Amino acid sequence: MKKVNLKKSLKILLAISCSLALTAEAHRAWLLPNATVLSSNDPWVSVDAAVSNDIFHADHAPMRLDDVSVVGPDGKTVEITGAHTGKFRSVFDVQLPQQGTYKIAMASSGIMAVWETAEGERRMWPERGQKADPKDFATKVPKDAKKLQVTDFSRRMETFVTSGTPTDRVFAPTKKGLELKPITHPNDLFAGETAEFILLMNGKPVSDVKVTVIAGGMRYRNDQQAIEVTTDKKGKFQITWPAAGMYWLTTQYRDEKAKKPATQRSASYVATFEVLPE
Repeated sequence: MKKVNLKKSLKILLAISCSLALTAEAHRAWLLPNATVLSSNDPWVSVDAAVSNDIFHADHAPMRLDDVSVVGPDGKTVEITGAHTGKFRSVFDVQLPQQGTYKIAMASSGIMAVWETAEGERRMWPERGQKADPKDFATKVPKDAKKLQVTDFSRRMETFVTSGTPTDRVFAPTKKGLELKPITHPNDLFAGETAEFILLMNGKPVSDVKVTVIAGGMRYRNDQQAIEVTTDKKGKFQITWPAAGMYWLTTQYRDEKAKKPATQRSASYVATFEVLPE
């Protein structure tokens, strides 16, 4: 097996290949629609996708658009148009032909193994640029691998836009990885008001999970001014929006309830919301 730089490969796998994870603690991945509530006769939304140091300020790397999906109010897939990837960001457009709420998402999942050889060299499977097939685990990962960690991972990033009257069909859980079940419609958020959500892992509420929300415009503040809340026993959490603007929500989850050959589950979720003036 070819030797790889584990640290670099992990970053590539989780941040670029998956298109959803963070490249480093300071780097954040996001989708940014130019609007989330529209009422014109021919509504379109343009979406930026990037990984950056400051939220919503493209200054690090573009997101790959391979895993972008758009679900319309009727539950059917809507094609994106005008896709382009530049130096620091990718961009694409979505036409909204139906009245109702659309979900724009990027999601991926897979399995990853990390271990040490008898000589103390660190290895990983799959290697950079490859996707693992669990059926190949027995032949790709040595039976005598030391310090073996096998992770079943999932990454999801979402934003929601509404043309006309809001609808809720797109909120039906896929039951794959971390997902948000809105109690308050995400396109009905106003400054000074409190919104409520439920956090799900494979379709089931998860408790005691920290959720972080940060407003855009970090570049012009001395600190992040992060809002941090924790899910209750029913997976619920609340956010009171301090001001109008675009907000970035992130959360991560890990446990040891994975199916073999994985030994742990790891999931992350990111969403962008627009909060309107009160």
